[in-house]
Amino acid sequence: MELSVIIVNYNVKHFLEQCLHSVQKASKNLDVEIFVVDNNSVDGSSQLVRDKFPKVQLVENKQNVGFSKANNQAVRQAKGKYILLLNPDTVVEEDTFQKVISFMNEKPDAGGLGVKMIDGKGNFLPESKRGLPTPWVAFSKIFGLSKLFPKSKKFGKYHLSYLDENEIHEVDVLAGAFMLLRKAALEKVGLLDETFFMYGEDIDLSYRITQGGYKNYYFPETTIIHYKGESTKKGSLNYVKVFYKAMVIFAQKHFSGGRANIFSILIHLAIYFRAFLSITKRLFDRIFVPLLDAVFIFLGFLFLSPFWENFRYEPGYYPPEFLHWVVPAYIVFWLVSIFFSGGYKKPVSLLNVARGILWGTIAILLVYSLVNEEYRFSRALILLGSAWAAIALFAYRLVFHWLKIKSFGLNIEKTKKIAIAGHPDEAKRVKSVLQQTQIKSDFAGFIALDASDFSEEYIGSVRQLNEIARINRLDEIIFCSGSLSSGEIIRYMLELTSLDIDFKIAPPESVSIIGSNSIHTAGDLYVVHINTISKPSNRHKKRLFDITIAVLLLVFSPLLILFFSRKGRFLKNAFQVFTGKKTWVGYIPDSATPEKLPALKPGILSPADMFETPPAETAKIQQLNILYARDYNVFTDMEIVWKGWKKLDV
Repeated sequence: MELSVIIVNYNVKHFLEQCLHSVQKASKNLDVEIFVVDNNSVDGSSQLVRDKFPKVQLVENKQNVGFSKANNQAVRQAKGKYILLLNPDTVVEEDTFQKVISFMNEKPDAGGLGVKMIDGKGNFLPESKRGLPTPWVAFSKIFGLSKLFPKSKKFGKYHLSYLDENEIHEVDVLAGAFMLLRKAALEKVGLLDETFFMYGEDIDLSYRITQGGYKNYYFPETTIIHYKGESTKKGSLNYVKVFYKAMVIFAQKHFSGGRANIFSILIHLAIYFRAFLSITKRLFDRIFVPLLDAVFIFLGFLFLSPFWENFRYEPGYYPPEFLHWVVPAYIVFWLVSIFFSGGYKKPVSLLNVARGILWGTIAILLVYSLVNEEYRFSRALILLGSAWAAIALFAYRLVFHWLKIKSFGLNIEKTKKIAIAGHPDEAKRVKSVLQQTQIKSDFAGFIALDASDFSEEYIGSVRQLNEIARINRLDEIIFCSGSLSSGEIIRYMLELTSLDIDFKIAPPESVSIIGSNSIHTAGDLYVVHINTISKPSNRHKKRLFDITIAVLLLVFSPLLILFFSRKGRFLKNAFQVFTGKKTWVGYIPDSATPEKLPALKPGILSPADMFETPPAETAKIQQLNILYARDYNVFTDMEIVWKGWKKLDV
């Protein structure tokens, strides 16, 4: 056995599917075994593996045992000369395995190997190569010196940023997302340390490999996509604590006395420092916009007060206390109302801001009517102030949104201009999947892969990809992996990194389209939505329909009962629907659908009753159930009852 591929999965079903497709392609003409260790996922990952990848060896854990322990479970069963620890949110090239095995065979001193990784936009991921986190390296990373001086050998050791990303290098640390290991080296230095639950285990094993007399290599002659779909956001305080505490475990394990203590102190200082920054940033993020609102509203009153004095009264009519105390009180009313109306939630909703200003104005006028005469200054200024607040708050939010300032992104779903690269059959299938998602898209057309791809919907050839993207102002390109190799997709992504364009990959025979916009975002996922019937509004409509039909049938039962041979069953069905034990229309029974559909009460009728000859094929039955759940409409229930009324006594 040449290679054992081990993938630890936790609730990333659609990414796992794409990863396994690419792994299978890369395994051709090689002696490869594939393991998936599922850490008690609840998204149907295990069923996906059983249904679509029957040759994969599935290990199902009853709880999330962590990255190290899960990998070790499969390593102990692995028979390969080499073992690859691979993340499920990755895509490998078709020749990746062939290239890395050839390199390892040529380098008997190689204990481990990592490859060049890019994110979903084609950007190089610096963690593809890393140095050992000694106290100095950790200090440079924690306090930002490595980012300030990336080409410095003194400060840039964490990501070895002074080394050429396109050349082979010896490195200290391999990335856990793609970690190729010589089994003989593992047998010598030991498996992954299960003390590490999520982070740090790759650093620990990489270090032990070098201590065991082997070398680790960075090998950029093959490239993989890593979507970075981690469960812990890197900017969060929780990530900081978990990651840096893993560093403390590493230091205490491998560094001697004084060095370990210095490292431990440094790490704890980093945790407190990052915690302080995180809390400060969070507080600033929460109060910045309200403070800005207050400033804009107050500036408006500085102009409105003298204007209204000159227009309606005389200069000096309003005492200084009006601007010092009363206007700030008005502002507090408006800000609190905007807050409770959801106007400070992100992305920004201008409707919620308007609602907040309206309720704030009403509250101010109510209080105004209750206070003593001496504190009533001017209703007109309240109304003028509310009008100014609406104009000013709307205006600067729109301007900042246009300038793409993150905190002011409006809750406006942009229509994406999308092109699909693939052969006709697969491209049309992916277009159909896209249309069934909730993504607002403007379809630009198909991109031909060769001269045989031809129809009115094709806008050009993949050889013209750069020009197609520019001229058509594309926001996104979806690559059909059933038509293109992973290597070709990665090459095209790298060619277009200079453009601000997103990429997605559609696995063959799948209802998902996967991609990622940056290293800082988990993988984006377009999935066909099949849970429309589970929406509360549709549940209410369906229940109302059931009750209405049941009442009508019971009222007219003295007449209708003459048309049914099983009169008792007809009446019982009507009563059971009325009391909520059954529904008039449910799923077609005894069908094992591939996706878990929203639960429904047992149905008297089903979508099959729309046809004179009910479908018998399992695939047809599954499709009808999925379509009924996904595109629920009360008129569909009406049609089914109308066409199948003779079966209401079944």
